[in-house]
Amino acid sequence: MAQYTGVLCHITSLPNGLSDAEKFIDYIIDYGASVWQMLPITPPDEHGSPYASPSAFAAWSNLGKSKSEDMSDESYWLKDWLQFEALKKMFGGKPWYEWPEEYRDRHPSALESIVTDSTSQAQFMGRWKEVREYARSKSVSLIGDLPIFVSHDSADVWAHRELFMLDGKGMPQVVAGVPPDYFSKKGQRWGTVLYDWDAHRKDNWRWWKERMARMMRLFDIVRIDHFRGIHSAWAIPVKHKTARKGKWLEGPKDELIEALIEVCGSHECIIAEDLGIIPKEVTELRKRHKLEGMSVLQFAFDDDNKDNPHKPENISIDRVVYTGTHDNNTTKGWWGEKKRRRLKPYLRTEESVCQTMIRLAVESPARMAIIPIQDIMELGSEARMNTPGVAFGNWQWKFSWDDL
Repeated sequence: MAQYTGVLCHITSLPNGLSDAEKFIDYIIDYGASVWQMLPITPPDEHGSPYASPSAFAAWSNLGKSKSEDMSDESYWLKDWLQFEALKKMFGGKPWYEWPEEYRDRHPSALESIVTDSTSQAQFMGRWKEVREYARSKSVSLIGDLPIFVSHDSADVWAHRELFMLDGKGMPQVVAGVPPDYFSKKGQRWGTVLYDWDAHRKDNWRWWKERMARMMRLFDIVRIDHFRGIHSAWAIPVKHKTARKGKWLEGPKDELIEALIEVCGSHECIIAEDLGIIPKEVTELRKRHKLEGMSVLQFAFDDDNKDNPHKPENISIDRVVYTGTHDNNTTKGWWGEKKRRRLKPYLRTEESVCQTMIRLAVESPARMAIIPIQDIMELGSEARMNTPGVAFGNWQWKFSWDDL
């Protein structure tokens, strides 16, 4: 039996954003859970995706605001973000690598003249502090999501070009993604830039340490999306429009994980998203540092492989088990696609398919079971959050309190 149960729901899926946070925390408690997992709270890209943000640090202030909070802990990234945001407006939304040279290349004399305003970030932090304190008062833990890669057109790349694999003009020759797997037959070409790991090493991993420290100021636990990228990353030549052609580049492995755990204070503060086709070396890396991986029950019934790590009987205590993730169909929608015959032995007469999957998650040996709000509400494909490889129509679903 899982020790902890949580609910997966992004803030944008709440009817009124962060204004509803306390009400939703109360709902989590009423449901019998004690964990709230959400997607990244950084500003989304033009498609609404929070996984390709123009900042690895800044909050999307549209989510909610309250009285201003002191931002002194955010000095590492805040000025860069505010300047980037101001210049974006000045140049009509053009990417930084198309700005005039003095701004593109951060000439000090050019940056001195930029007027910035930290009010929106400070007001978001004021609201977030209220939510965080309320969650703590109710013994509800918050899980945040850290996308491993960042967008080329981001404040981070603009301010720290030396930390990324770019040419002399600031342009990438390869971009990140994943080869074909069970999420997508063509693979996924994310288009995000890859890291120059030697440069990070020379800087003693400061950018990563600052990023994790920021996450720990916001959340209790951090899920590292695409944990595989710390071991090795799929590099796709820019000229290729799909992810099929690429090669694996070595990552920093233990060095970076040790640095991140040091910032967190405990390996228990990190969840490693290790989905996809994962070689044993990545699993060994995760286990060496006692990090919990992920199991997704929808993947348990796609084949007859007895060693499938997502099958209920194969789930171990060092996993966090999900019925599905933001990249999956809802369980009801998934069931309706093919009427998965392999699930039938687990079904009970009195249960719906969603109830069966939730029971299997909660009864598993995993330390934590996380249930998407769509599965609790037993919603179909119309409530799906994201379809990998599809650029439009994602990240828009909201529930209504009446339906809940």
